[in-house]
Amino acid sequence: MLNKMARLVREEEGQGMAEYGLILAGVAVVAIVGFKALGLEIDTLIDTVTSKL
Repeated sequence: MLNKMARLVREEEGQGMAEYGLILAGVAVVAIVGFKALGLEIDTLIDTVTSKL
């Protein structure tokens, strides 16, 4: 039992996964804010491209 506890303290795999999760969440927040800020412009651009096709 003590060996398992010591091994858990030394392993950093869970910490790495948590860091990747935080980075992914940060990228998602930035993407959402960007789409919200440029929403009307993106919509206009898509409409223009669609009408020309």
